[in-house]
Amino acid sequence: MVHNWVLYIAAFASAFAITLVTTPLAKKISIKLKAIDYPKDRGMHKKPMPRMGGIAIVLGFMISVLVLMQYIPDIETRQLAGFMVGAGIIVVLGIFDDIYALRARLKLCVQIIAALVVVCTGTRINVVLWPFTAYLQTLSGPITLMWIIGVTNAVNLIDGLDGLAAGVSSIASLCLMVLCILTGSESAVVLTAALAGACLGFLPRNFNPAEIFMGDTGATFLGFVLAVTSIMGVFKGYAILALIVSMLSLGLPVFDTLFAMGRRAIHHKPIMEADRGHLHHRLIDRGFSQKQAVIILYGISFCCGMVAIFISLRDIRTLLIVIASVVILSFVIYYFNSYINNKKDE
Repeated sequence: MVHNWVLYIAAFASAFAITLVTTPLAKKISIKLKAIDYPKDRGMHKKPMPRMGGIAIVLGFMISVLVLMQYIPDIETRQLAGFMVGAGIIVVLGIFDDIYALRARLKLCVQIIAALVVVCTGTRINVVLWPFTAYLQTLSGPITLMWIIGVTNAVNLIDGLDGLAAGVSSIASLCLMVLCILTGSESAVVLTAALAGACLGFLPRNFNPAEIFMGDTGATFLGFVLAVTSIMGVFKGYAILALIVSMLSLGLPVFDTLFAMGRRAIHHKPIMEADRGHLHHRLIDRGFSQKQAVIILYGISFCCGMVAIFISLRDIRTLLIVIASVVILSFVIYYFNSYINNKKDE
C-alpha cells in the first residue's frame, strides 16, 4: 500500500512541538496543585520534584491526533472514540493519583473500566488464527483486557529514573510504528508517530538532571496508548506471531514487570507492592550513574525492538547478528564499569 509519509511526519512533529512548549505549563500546574514527588527511600532524587508533567505528553498526543484524524483513510470512528474515552479515564485517574496518591486497588478498578471501554468499542486481540481457536475465541475480550492493563502498569513500573519511561516509550512507539507500517495500518502508524513525538518532546526537561517528572498521569497514559496501538496495528497483521513481536517491541517494561511479579510471588509479597528489585535499581546498585543506567536500558529497549522487527521480516540471519552484538556489548559495558569502579576504590 502507499503510505502518507507527510501525515506521519506531521503527527510526530506536531506532538513533539506541543509537548515541548507545554511542559513548563505542566510544571506550573503541578506546583499549583501540589502534585510534588518528595524524596523517599526507593527514589533517586534528593529534592522535591513536580510530578504531573504527563499533562504535556497528553496534550501533545491528543491535540495532534484530533487535528489529523480527518486525514486518516482507514480510521474506524467507533474504535477511535473508545480509545480516546479510555485514555481520558486513564489521564483523570493519573492526575488524581499524582495529587492524592490513590490506593492500588482503586487504580486497578478504574484501569479495568478504561480497558473495558476500549474492548466494548471493538478493539480486541484477534485470536482467530491462533492455535486452539475454538477455545480461545471466547477469551478474546479477557485476553485484550489483561494485555491493556498489564502494559499500562508495566510502563508505570519502569518510571524510576530520570528520562527512563519517556525514552523507552519513545523507542517502543517508534518500533511499533515500523511494525504498523509493515502491516499497513495507517491509523496505528499515526497514533504511534504522535506518541513518539510527545515522548521525545518531554525528554529535554525530564532527562537527568530532570526538572519535572511525568508522574502516573504520563506513565499510565503511555502504557495505555502503547497497549491499544499494538492491538490496532501489530496484532492485526501477524496472527500468533503478534504476541511475540508485541512483547519484544515493549520488551523492557513487559519483561521487567513479569520478573517483578515472579520475584514478589517467590518471596510471598503482594504483587503490587513496590520494591528496589527492578532492573534500573539493580544497575544503580551495581555502581552505574543514573545517566549510564538509563542509556544502557535505552540500548536494551532498542535491541528488543529491532529483534521484533527482524522477526516480523523473517530475517533470521540479521536477527542472530543483532543478538550476538547485544551479548558482546553487554559484557563490554559490564566489565568496563567494573574496571572503573575498581580504579575508584584504589
